[in-house]
Amino acid sequence: MKKIQNFVNGEYTAPFAKHYLDNYNPATGEVYSLVPDSDEKDVEIAMQYAQATFPKWASTSVEVRSRILLKISELIEKNLDKFAEAESIDTGKPISLARQMDIPRAATNFRFFATAIQHYATAAHATDHIAINYTLRQPLGVVVCISPWNLPLYLFTWKIAPAIAAGNCVIAKPSETTPMTAYLLGEICQEAGLPAGVLNILHGLGNKVGTALVAHPEVKAISFTGSTATGATIAKLTAPQFKKISLEMGGKNPNIIFADCDYDKMLETTLRSSFANQGQICLCGSRILVESSLYERFKADFVAHTRQLQVGDPAFPVTQQGAIVSSAHFQKIMSYIDLAQQEGGKILCGGEAIKFSGRCAGGWFIAPTIIENLPIDCRTNQEEIFGPVVSIMPFDTEADALKYANGVRYGLSATIWTQNTARAHRLAAQIQAGVVWVNCWLLRDLRTPFGGMKDSGIGREGGWEALNFFTEAKNVCIKYD
Repeated sequence: MKKIQNFVNGEYTAPFAKHYLDNYNPATGEVYSLVPDSDEKDVEIAMQYAQATFPKWASTSVEVRSRILLKISELIEKNLDKFAEAESIDTGKPISLARQMDIPRAATNFRFFATAIQHYATAAHATDHIAINYTLRQPLGVVVCISPWNLPLYLFTWKIAPAIAAGNCVIAKPSETTPMTAYLLGEICQEAGLPAGVLNILHGLGNKVGTALVAHPEVKAISFTGSTATGATIAKLTAPQFKKISLEMGGKNPNIIFADCDYDKMLETTLRSSFANQGQICLCGSRILVESSLYERFKADFVAHTRQLQVGDPAFPVTQQGAIVSSAHFQKIMSYIDLAQQEGGKILCGGEAIKFSGRCAGGWFIAPTIIENLPIDCRTNQEEIFGPVVSIMPFDTEADALKYANGVRYGLSATIWTQNTARAHRLAAQIQAGVVWVNCWLLRDLRTPFGGMKDSGIGREGGWEALNFFTEAKNVCIKYD
């Protein structure tokens, strides 16, 4: 059985207390590795090395930093199959999805910020012909990056890459549920020549090592992706210390479909945006709003296509729907399916656990589920389920669609399907979401900011926004003689 180690000061090390947690394969329900149960002592050790390394890394030239990040990107691509297999085993997602999306995007994160820092510019202003003011941006010091279990390497690198590109040293905590790709990343960093102490990876529980990281007085900034409840705790802990925080949290995203849409393209994409990664993507469209004149046709076709999705062993290339990430999350999703029926919802397809024989007999699988007739204000439509469960409902007017879309406490993303350009712009401006896709889904340009509104988070990541977050702006004013 694999015993995962922390990665501190460029080396793999056991947790200080020598305590470990069981890590389960979601497809089999069996323990397949042990994860460090790190604590505040491990945080102190990592902090000492990171602080000692920071002055030298901060003064390292942009060219050298860029070259190292590019090498990390290349090595991730070179080891794509190794990372994809590890991610599939850790998360339960189909290995084909890990190969096609997660691992390539992780490599892209490093490549983007490796080149971005070479073109990063700040402003200068001539002031009344008597002085010049310019903005100087400098790295913060030691920062913390905390990533979730659903896209473990993709979101891990999304945070780490801009932080170290900007000249900071990082202590990162991946989810204890999905630690393997973060563990493998240490090997890549060693091979790429990243100086020891620049990236330190601590595994363990959020309420233990995570809390110790967030509360540490020497941490200058925290980038977190996860639940709204945990984000609220981080905000409370850090507020008295005035730390920079970026919180990307939950979503209950609307998918708004008008009758004038490109129907075939919409249907194919909606199937993917509903159930990709078993619905365990914060950007999945879990509330599907359909114009009344199109509703019955859409319902029939959507149910038929959903029933054809191949649920099975994540290791099989033909599998489209894998396992739920953990037993606890499996139970949570099933409880919401029960709740939906109590709230008057009608299950059109799915709604049950799937049991297999053989290798996956003990795995956690749920059939893709579609529910209709749910009130807009019921818990099933208001709370994040984070699984292969979507609700569908008709609307009559554009005003109704907007009311339903904005009628939740979340505001992460939204999708609009229409050929009416004026309507698309009008709704995009009024929808309370940080990301709005029109006639597409999950199409990202890393130069643009990313983040949510309302209970979906504060701060923006991606592109220049990420480099700005991981640096401190200083104004320098020089008066002419």
